[in-house]
Amino acid sequence: MNTDIAPVFRQAVAADVNAIVALVESAYRGESSRRGWTTEAHLLDGRRTDAAAVAELLTTPDSAVLLAQVDGELLACCQIEKHGDAAYFGMFAVHPPRQGGGLGRQVLTEAERFALGMWQCRAMHMKVIDVRHDLMAWYERRGYRRTGEYSPFPYGDERFGLPRRDDLRFELMVKELTP
Repeated sequence: MNTDIAPVFRQAVAADVNAIVALVESAYRGESSRRGWTTEAHLLDGRRTDAAAVAELLTTPDSAVLLAQVDGELLACCQIEKHGDAAYFGMFAVHPPRQGGGLGRQVLTEAERFALGMWQCRAMHMKVIDVRHDLMAWYERRGYRRTGEYSPFPYGDERFGLPRRDDLRFELMVKELTP
């Protein structure tokens, strides 16, 4: 696979649900996730998402799941959701062998462009598990700032995974979007 080819971006449709679930699981959970640097396998067991949750995102008002494909192969995705004059960024996944090559940066840029252009959002928000220092630093290099605003990890809700530690929480990160 040529890593120099620019991805084609499009919004996901119902027929993409299973491929999205497989991509997200491969990037965050289990042995396959350990091939990339974004794995959460050392923090969480269980599933990261499932078909019902992804299908629901596709029908949620003011929500979009963006896909990045090369030669028809799904290599990355993210979900954005409009919340007033800000967009929330989540479910970000890049195929583990493609991590570290700039594809994630392209997806993040496309999500910001979409939020600004389609919804006129002035900011992008995301929540990151605060012990993910390498990931938070990656976002900071792309203009996101840590806010010091924390929210608890939803212990006991298996939809978010099965925690392997008892000190997990989310920190809100924000980036102002400008035309």
